[in-house]
Amino acid sequence: MGTSALLSLGMRAMFANQATLLSIGQNLSNANTPGYSRQQVVLSASAGEFTGAGFFGKGVNVETVTRSYNAFLTRDAANAKSNASMDTTRHTQLQQLERLFPPGESGPGYAANQLFNAMVDVSANQSDPSARQVVLGRAQELAARFSSAGQRLADLQTGVVSDLKANVDVVNQLAKQIGKANDQIARVSGAGHTPNDLLDQRDQLISELSSYVKVTTLPADDGTLGVFIGGGQRLVLGSISEQLTVTADPYDTSRAQLSMITSAGDIVLNESVLTGGSISGLLAYQNKDLQDARNLLGQMAMAFSERINLQQSLGLDLSSPSGLGVPIFESGEPRSLPARTNARNPDGSFVTTVELAITDATRLPAASFELRSDPASGGFLLTRRPDGRPEVLSAADVETRYGFSVNVSGGAMAPADSFLIEPVGQAAVGMRRVLDNPNGIAAAAPITAFTSIKNTGTVSVQSLYAVNNNISATMDPAAPRVPLQIVFGTVNPDSSINYTVTLADGSVITDSWSAGKRIGNFPLSGIDLGFELRLNGVPRDGDVIDVKKTEFPASNNGNAKAFLDLQSEQFVGRTVQADGSVLRGSSLTDAYAAAMSDIGSRVQGAEYLSNSSTAVANDAEQVRSGASGVNLDEEASRLMQFQQGYQAAAKVLQVGQTLFDELLKLSQR
Repeated sequence: MGTSALLSLGMRAMFANQATLLSIGQNLSNANTPGYSRQQVVLSASAGEFTGAGFFGKGVNVETVTRSYNAFLTRDAANAKSNASMDTTRHTQLQQLERLFPPGESGPGYAANQLFNAMVDVSANQSDPSARQVVLGRAQELAARFSSAGQRLADLQTGVVSDLKANVDVVNQLAKQIGKANDQIARVSGAGHTPNDLLDQRDQLISELSSYVKVTTLPADDGTLGVFIGGGQRLVLGSISEQLTVTADPYDTSRAQLSMITSAGDIVLNESVLTGGSISGLLAYQNKDLQDARNLLGQMAMAFSERINLQQSLGLDLSSPSGLGVPIFESGEPRSLPARTNARNPDGSFVTTVELAITDATRLPAASFELRSDPASGGFLLTRRPDGRPEVLSAADVETRYGFSVNVSGGAMAPADSFLIEPVGQAAVGMRRVLDNPNGIAAAAPITAFTSIKNTGTVSVQSLYAVNNNISATMDPAAPRVPLQIVFGTVNPDSSINYTVTLADGSVITDSWSAGKRIGNFPLSGIDLGFELRLNGVPRDGDVIDVKKTEFPASNNGNAKAFLDLQSEQFVGRTVQADGSVLRGSSLTDAYAAAMSDIGSRVQGAEYLSNSSTAVANDAEQVRSGASGVNLDEEASRLMQFQQGYQAAAKVLQVGQTLFDELLKLSQR
């Protein structure tokens, strides 16, 4: 062994320590770089050289530079980030939605109560023009609140579409960059060393992509990484990246869906297969939360306006001559939207059209449906959106259960045809007051009741007003049933009092009365003359009440009292049971409170999920960083260690150089 071996050992040691110092410097420089993985030089001892005196080492080899990387922790951090982004996005959107259902004086419920309070003054002085004008003002305010909330919902929908497009643009750019990184990695993979910085760059791109859409990855033999979304749809494979696009909903062009562009055509990806990322959160918010809010608001607007208009149509106004009331409110029409794929005529029009009509606004559900034909039954397949089960219903079943009729025109529905049915989706945004004349408020009932002066009991008339369209038959000029007379008779053992109603056409109705029971409209007894007579006091045998057409509407407040009773009437969201019975719905105030509670609970649930998933994502990132990130204290310690190693190697080289110089001097003597 000569001095050349010592020089070689020193040089190898200096190079190894220098290489390690370079990696430490790289780590320190990128300690705060997102996605950077700590790099480390791999050293190995060179094989010894055999001599007669044994094996002598030949120094150290620099094998490669590796990065601290854990595939499981990296994947777990990306998935957690995806879930957190989805939950946070939905929570942020729901907070905006919650502002459309304000409590207290800002909500439609309060405005409706103000309308009823204004009607109290009309009831007290039905001919007072100022009181009537106040009623119209309150009606205008209520309609404006519904319309404004409906328009704001439309604006939120526009914002969702805009956000989706912006997110998809970012996803497409990230996919292209991942494809380029794959290409660069594949080019250098054959060199036998890992391109650490390129791998970090790709992992960081995938992490950023995960915040928009949940991904799964699959490594290839050439070092590239396949990226898949939506249950296995290829987004990046090798250097080739696919593109996502935002397309219009097949029914409603104001709504959006996510599609992947392929050579075979666009493939629709819904939120149920995306399962994570901000795009999934936006789609879930659009398809569920925003649609439910629109339907809840529309159900209240439609039920209230139709119920008010019905009562208005049953009363008499102050016009000359007096006539039945005309509508006070107008709401958005129900709509049926055909799918773009439905069968078309040669001119491009759809072969089949479906029209909706409201038949009973009190039974309208806060829901949207998908309608298809059912060839087996000849009826329809009606499916609640977005995730209901199909129901086989006839047209009559739909009308009975849900309060709207379905009328098919044109050609017969093809098996592949489908329609989006929105009975109340546009009701709120289209709500407005259409009555401008204060005299048009129908405060008078079409009939008036009089107690006989010969009565011996304490009975008096509490209220009398029309309640449904059967009053038209009762007052039909061709076969009038009024004037009619009610005569009370004997008292029954249960304290009820028998009575007889003699109609103008000579027909007779008998029943019994007890406190709180209505006369004229009591379906349980098979009586429905279209009006309700409520009494105070107790009649005696022989007492008489006469019911006649109203002659002086200006002095009658019967229908105004009917309006006041609507304040507590449960006419929103009545449901029909399987046995045909109808469950009571909610008053407008209660329905609005329930809607606020529903949206509020969604916000709270979304907030909890957002906080929880964000905490999980932060923990997962900390664990990943702990395994792959740079520890400044550790790197500083290693810096001193290898600095000393470098200095020691330099000393070895210096000693070898000195010995070599001495040998040269000796050889010159």
